[in-house]
Amino acid sequence: MKNKGWTVILAFVLSLSPLMGANTFVTAEGETRRDIEVEDGMTQPVFSYKEAVRETVYVEAPMDSDGDGEKDRIAADIIRPKETENGLKVPVIYEMSPYRAGLNQIEFHDVDVELNPVEGKGGRPQVGATETGNTDNEGPKRFPGYYDNYFVPRGYAVVLAEGPGTGRSTGCPTSGGENEVTATRAVIDWLNGRARAFTVDGESVTADWSTGETGMIGVSYNGTLPNAVASTGVEGLKTIVPIAAISSWYDYYRANGAVVAPGGYQGEDTDALAKVVLTREKPATCADVIDELTREQDRATGDYNDFWEERDYVKDAKNIRASVFAVHGLNDWNVKTKHVARWWEALSKYGVSRKIWLHRGAHLNPFYMRHEAWMITLNRWFDHWLYGVDNGIMNEPMADIERAPGEWEQHRNWPDPAVRSTRLHLAAGDGGEPGSLRLHPVSGSPLATEKWTDEASITAEHLAANPMSESPHRLVYLTEELNEGVRISGTPEIRIRASINKPAANLTALLVDYGTDTRVDYEAGLEKTGERVCYGEGIPEDEGCTNLYRHQTHTRPFEIVTRGWLDPQNRHDASRSEPVVPGKEYTFRWDLQPEDYVFKPGHRIGVVLISSDHDYTLRPSESTGITITPGRSQITLPIVGGANLLKGAATVGRAE
Repeated sequence: MKNKGWTVILAFVLSLSPLMGANTFVTAEGETRRDIEVEDGMTQPVFSYKEAVRETVYVEAPMDSDGDGEKDRIAADIIRPKETENGLKVPVIYEMSPYRAGLNQIEFHDVDVELNPVEGKGGRPQVGATETGNTDNEGPKRFPGYYDNYFVPRGYAVVLAEGPGTGRSTGCPTSGGENEVTATRAVIDWLNGRARAFTVDGESVTADWSTGETGMIGVSYNGTLPNAVASTGVEGLKTIVPIAAISSWYDYYRANGAVVAPGGYQGEDTDALAKVVLTREKPATCADVIDELTREQDRATGDYNDFWEERDYVKDAKNIRASVFAVHGLNDWNVKTKHVARWWEALSKYGVSRKIWLHRGAHLNPFYMRHEAWMITLNRWFDHWLYGVDNGIMNEPMADIERAPGEWEQHRNWPDPAVRSTRLHLAAGDGGEPGSLRLHPVSGSPLATEKWTDEASITAEHLAANPMSESPHRLVYLTEELNEGVRISGTPEIRIRASINKPAANLTALLVDYGTDTRVDYEAGLEKTGERVCYGEGIPEDEGCTNLYRHQTHTRPFEIVTRGWLDPQNRHDASRSEPVVPGKEYTFRWDLQPEDYVFKPGHRIGVVLISSDHDYTLRPSESTGITITPGRSQITLPIVGGANLLKGAATVGRAE
């Protein structure tokens, strides 16, 4: 029989040890146990994954989004160390997702349509959903993903919840709307004793095992909801790890007034996405909610309105209490880089503790292609913010940037503080030759004009190729070959003086690297390395292992570095469409997607102007004509080190 006096002394000593973390606890039998073990600034796997407690609860959210007269209930599967049954309190790693019950097959909006001028807009196309549902109310089976296998043995609980209107949750999906934010927040409130939850049988259940300290994580939609909830300032949310996450849904489905698709999903919009994830029992309950999405998203004008403001989390960044570890692909054309750039800028403005990884891939999770560094960094990040482990992670450079496949650099911030906005002026070509990009405008004939016509059936990749050849459907402007590498870090902006021969059009600008090189083939995605690792404890149904991957590459003579779009009717404000008078010259200004990219010596920087972007914008059949005055047009690049790097490459002289 143990001496209880020594047990009390041992408990006190362990509670003071920096290696033991935050807590110790004493069981009902008087036995003292450690809650966590820390080595090299990281919690260690000392708890049994196999013996962990697995349960499902239904958290009551404070709204009735489906209008059935009852508050929405959010299904949440929980896995936690068995010691939490005997008094251990642990922090939580939490992911909310609309995807757990699978997806419906639906039709997207037709994008091969004519563009609408401000007056006389037509009706909106409709989409239809297949009514499927998930009525399985049993407890959790295998936990998907890696959070549980890795973090439960390290003394964390993992909570995986289902979004409103999906799987076993009631309510309706609204593509980032207020009810989804409120539902996601309700789980955090329950973990902190501020909300109710029930078993499937209706019995009340509390999270008495939770410290209330919560970290959220997720990829894409699952990473967007952490951004959304953090912007409410909810108490108990200590950190978020948004990966490839949306910060404003307007920037996901629109761009400067233009109706723009997420890459690979032409014709998707908020109503279509809601129908895709509407997997609850009796999905027809949400018909009115879906119809409202279709009305309010306004595909006719593309204007920013109250609907989009509700889904703009950047505007509420001043409320954020949580730290943020953001991860994004510099070639992510699904959730484009503007999302992480605007979010990061707001975090900086309000002094939020933060860290960022920018990789060269597309819509990806670094778990698969920078596995070891990712798991160590994530482990240390959560340990610091949820257990208070002083492991120095906040003393390291804030930004990790992948420069080439598998080659990473560290920077103290992003965009690079050494950026200098550098204006390059467009100059017309001669005799069918491409135009040029110059540090100073041409003074000889600044009012010379050039013209191109829209051809929406041709992709931007095709139009950007072969810059020395003539095409009636684009204009190309090039620097001379670069004498040294030129790095851009941030958001390019294009400004052109042009007229359009119709009252509605698309305008697209491409920033292109012309020079043969081996680059990440982000459209091809990742390939297996042949290596397999086990990252955590497993069970037969969930072994806790994964294959490792790397970027696929290709060697090509050019690369579209970034691009941007504008509806000319929104030339002054994304919130307001104004008529375009055919033939009248206007100044059109718009941003391209943010980037961090190095143009190598011997390469040329190119700007390609097109109208419709086949893979992203609406695709009218009419051949709209655009006439530009290059001498009154320019692009501004965020160049690290400024204009000096371009002297001798971008033509300096004013007149030939």
